[in-house]
Amino acid sequence: MPIEPNDLAALGSLGLFARGIVEGFVTGLHKSPFHGFSVEFAEHRLYNSGEPIRNVDWKLYAKTDKLFVKRYEDETNLRCRIVIDQSSSMRFPYVRNNDWKHPDKLTFSVLCAASLIELMRRQHDAVGLDVFDKEIVRHTADKTASVNIRTLFSMLEELLANYDKDNRRETAATACLHQIAEMSHKRSLVVIFSDMFDKAPADELFAAIEHLRYNKHEVILFNVHDEILEQNLGFDDKPHTFIDLESGESLRLNPADVRQEYAEIMAERKKALVSHCLQYQVDYVDADINEKFDKVLTTYLVKRNSIR
Repeated sequence: MPIEPNDLAALGSLGLFARGIVEGFVTGLHKSPFHGFSVEFAEHRLYNSGEPIRNVDWKLYAKTDKLFVKRYEDETNLRCRIVIDQSSSMRFPYVRNNDWKHPDKLTFSVLCAASLIELMRRQHDAVGLDVFDKEIVRHTADKTASVNIRTLFSMLEELLANYDKDNRRETAATACLHQIAEMSHKRSLVVIFSDMFDKAPADELFAAIEHLRYNKHEVILFNVHDEILEQNLGFDDKPHTFIDLESGESLRLNPADVRQEYAEIMAERKKALVSHCLQYQVDYVDADINEKFDKVLTTYLVKRNSIR
């Protein structure tokens, strides 16, 4: 029987929860959706007759008229960094009474991240974690050891448990992504969970994503958002007081008065982000928290598996 999100509190273990979720979709993947891109070139050697030609360096062949094969380091193992935005805006809409079936953005991100960590564990891949708001507050080295996996699950559990809505956490996604790019010295898969709200101009935020790609990392961006409330301002047509979760600033208005203009602005923002990801070969995942997190994750993994 599959484990439902609202069973998490009863289980008391995010690791066990993730195991149940991954069990549900991993059998449908004929091969790993994460394999082969994180290897690093080591040297050339002469091609031996009868071996696969996929690693033949054809450019070198054109120059030398001889067949050479590229040799790689860490050919079977992947390095993965999971990056989670824990700024206060990620707590929208705030989960009350442990309503795991209707998670806020941070909870949605943590559940996805836990499932990915379990998938990496099964593949014997190295995993590390970065958590940021206005600075990087958690950073672990990417390792395969079981104790590391348990530590990561424990850190994720702390993210869900230690929330004080009066302790406002601003975000500096641009600066933190630049820092993560510099800290990650070996080519890795970088999986980002964020609503991508930042006070920095959009072009500077895009530059931070480019920095990761420039450093040869493969990047997957889960743009975590509430399509109904955040993108389309789907509140009742009556006056509401809207409070900025990071600054505490408030504004009272009737959504009906600004809904169309607001939705157009948000649509343009998303369009620019998607376009930029496409330009720089970043996998963009539209992670709407109104969808079940395992459905969003499974749909992406199946799609990725089918095109690799």
